[in-house]
Amino acid sequence: MGSDPQHRQDRTGRRSDRPQGSGGIVFALVALALILAIGFFYLTNESREDRRADAITQAADSVDNGARIVGEAARNAADKLRNNN
Repeated sequence: MGSDPQHRQDRTGRRSDRPQGSGGIVFALVALALILAIGFFYLTNESREDRRADAITQAADSVDNGARIVGEAARNAADKLRNNN
């Protein structure tokens, strides 16, 4: 009865079929899963922010290119007016 590793007695004298020490392993696995989940969400959030920053930079470049084209068109129109007068 006392030598059977499958059936141990707890402090109250009742027999327990659960092996001792498995709670630490379960806790470690849950903690590891939590750490991995946090890391995954952190990494995907970083890439989302990078994509947003790239989109904003691209939009600003488009506005800059548009302003240059309008500026060149205005300069060409002014040059034509000077040459015609």
